[in-house]
Amino acid sequence: MKLRKFLFIATAFVGLFFSSCSTQKDGFVNRNWHALNTKYNTLYNGNIAFEQGREELNATYRDDFWEILPVERLQVSNEIKLDSEDNNPNFIRAEEKATKAIQKHSMDIKDEERNPQTDEAFLLLGKARYFDERYIPALEAFNYILRKYAESNKLNEATIWREKTNMRLDNPEVAIKNLKRLFKYESLKKQEYADANAVLAQCYINLNAPDTAIQKLKIAQAYTKKNAEKGRYLFIIGQLYNQLGHRDSANYAFDKVIDLNRKSPRVYMVNAHLKKIQNTELTDTNREAMLEYLTDLEENRENRPFLDKIYREIAQFHLMNQSDSLALVYYNRSLRATQGERKLNALNYESLAEYYFEEDAYKTAGAYYDSTLTNLTENTKTYRSIKKKLDNLEDVIQYEDVVQYADSVITLYEMPEAERTAYFEDYIAELKRKEEAAAEEELKRTTAGFATFAQSKGGKENQGKFYFYNITSLGYGKNDFKTRWGSRALEDDWRWSNKNKILISEATGEEVAGTVQAKQITEDQKYSIDFYLEQVPTEVSVIDSLRAERNFANYQLGLIYKEKFKDNLLAAAKLERVLASDPEERLILPSKYNLFKIYEESGSALAQNMRQDIIRNHPDTRYAEILLNPQAVLEGNTDSPDARYVALYKLYEQQEYLQVITQAEAYISKFTGDPIVPKFEMLKANAIGRLQGFEAFKEALNYVALTYPNNPEGKKAEDMVANQLPKLQATDFSIETGTSGTGNWKVVFPFKIRDNEKALLLKERLVEVLDDLNYKNSVSKDIYNLEDQFVVVHGFRSRDFALGFAELIKNNRDYRIKDENFVVLSNNYKIIQVHKNLDTYKAQILTPKP
Repeated sequence: MKLRKFLFIATAFVGLFFSSCSTQKDGFVNRNWHALNTKYNTLYNGNIAFEQGREELNATYRDDFWEILPVERLQVSNEIKLDSEDNNPNFIRAEEKATKAIQKHSMDIKDEERNPQTDEAFLLLGKARYFDERYIPALEAFNYILRKYAESNKLNEATIWREKTNMRLDNPEVAIKNLKRLFKYESLKKQEYADANAVLAQCYINLNAPDTAIQKLKIAQAYTKKNAEKGRYLFIIGQLYNQLGHRDSANYAFDKVIDLNRKSPRVYMVNAHLKKIQNTELTDTNREAMLEYLTDLEENRENRPFLDKIYREIAQFHLMNQSDSLALVYYNRSLRATQGERKLNALNYESLAEYYFEEDAYKTAGAYYDSTLTNLTENTKTYRSIKKKLDNLEDVIQYEDVVQYADSVITLYEMPEAERTAYFEDYIAELKRKEEAAAEEELKRTTAGFATFAQSKGGKENQGKFYFYNITSLGYGKNDFKTRWGSRALEDDWRWSNKNKILISEATGEEVAGTVQAKQITEDQKYSIDFYLEQVPTEVSVIDSLRAERNFANYQLGLIYKEKFKDNLLAAAKLERVLASDPEERLILPSKYNLFKIYEESGSALAQNMRQDIIRNHPDTRYAEILLNPQAVLEGNTDSPDARYVALYKLYEQQEYLQVITQAEAYISKFTGDPIVPKFEMLKANAIGRLQGFEAFKEALNYVALTYPNNPEGKKAEDMVANQLPKLQATDFSIETGTSGTGNWKVVFPFKIRDNEKALLLKERLVEVLDDLNYKNSVSKDIYNLEDQFVVVHGFRSRDFALGFAELIKNNRDYRIKDENFVVLSNNYKIIQVHKNLDTYKAQILTPKP
């Protein structure tokens, strides 16, 4: 009886269970069964995954406090992602759980949803897609809630999320319109009201309406229950006030952030302190208070994660306070303390670069500008601005190196022998002192390191073992060596670098005789006075070459400081030094003229003296003409450098290469220092290549690239050397045997340069013949070298056609053109012209094989 009763109850329970699992029956048990399963099983796990995904985003996201913060703390890639792309696994899991809840527990009966948890599943689905940056699918989920669940208590929240999604899809106007409608017709909870106003604020920021955004953020911070959001909103308000130039209002907002103290993340409070300092003008009355303020921030232990920014602000304070040495110390501290924040690194490097630039330490400034570029994003306005400054400094660095090297060598050369010996004795003594101090410091460091290691767990475990059998201490030693010396090859003299420094002549492009080489020297040589004395050049020709290089470098520096950096004082010093150093004739006049322009601009009485000097001592020059008749420099004047370049280029097009080379050399000498000179050099290089061939062309291009590395012509020459010359280097001719070869063929008629009239007559006759035969071929007269030229008929599609044409014009009684000629493949003709190896071609290709 009991068993029968038990079976009956069990059967009823199982029946009730299966009937409640149905999603098509609108029963009390069915509704609550699916609602409970949705809420406490599927959606519970989905929400956990969603929160884990958000925590992961927050952990990896870093705010850029140098820019206006986004209202929502979210890293956005600004790329439209697809469902098939690699997405965050936590958000994928949240989406899967939401989808499962919808598929298994949705009770859509008579077009009405009876499971009260389904709308929350769709909301979770939309939010997971939103944070995965799949905004179109997210928008679909939020719209489905608004369309399907008219009685849901999640409608306002879904509307806010939908408008956030519209904003991410670059539709802020749509989001603003819909949120205003929400405010008008719906009653919102405090947090919903805060969230909606926060979205509106971001929309107005995107639309560049900061004043309206401020008002919305003020409402959002007042209604939000989350202190982290309150701190963020107040900080953004301060940033927006700063953007509008209202510093007092900005500081009031930052004070509110500071007042929150530990209620909101400390990063907002510390940055609010720093923004307040930046907004405060430094005066004599607040100088001490400001230093105390900064010192408190620095010494607060809780601010250690933010010391990089605090150090930078202290550096800025000391720089404004004329304490340059302290400023440099704190800039470097900031660089050491920074935790991979590239923008902060870039700002510090740029500040250091500008400091050294203003101190005329251009080489050091260039190094810091270079470091600045490595921390900036390419193709940005800031990057291009810094790159331009660095490009301008490259020439300065190069020429200053030349001057410094030449001065050092000449100074040693001019010293009496006893003084020179004493100099090197002092140098060796100082070298020994530094090495002894370094060795002592290294010994202390190593001893302290091993002492610390001995107290560690690994040190105690391996105590008493031979060093090379002690794996832990051996590993420590390896790391210590690598830290000190870096990666070194196993070889003799491993401590010495093996770098050669070659000094290239700016005037000739050749190696200067007094080349310095950082050689591998032995310990004996390192401390040998005789070794150093032997390195000082004693030949007068070497010293004269260095003096010429120094004068040319100083002249170029004078022009750069004058034209690019507008530093007339430094420019005048360089040019005056040129004139005082017995320069070459070609440097005297342009140096005087540029000094005249500097004196004139500064209002110095020396300007008139220099003007009279030029007119009296150089009366027949272009510079004297300019001073007497300023109209001479007008662009249309036939004597201007630009007009002469245009005329010379026309000669180049007419293949008057020898004339181009000789005139270009004259103009380069005459217009030294003028920006047109690199153009003349490039034109000359091309004429040399056309006339003398590959090797001469390569040498001429290398000279242009080395002499004018930062001019467009120099960069073009460098590119040609790297990319075009290797393609022209081949000298192997293509085989032309047989009669079926196809390609572009030419018929070539060789002439001597002295027979130019005959060549011109043949060219005209060939044009008439081609026209008479209705051929589409073209005819040209090409210079080969100083003695030879070619009249060439181009465009035959096969060797047979070319040979047939040559035979036709020779034997046809209407033409009877019997001048010597040969047929050549176009590629081979190119090699002949590039390498000037016609004799080799004739021997290899045209001469019949026995």
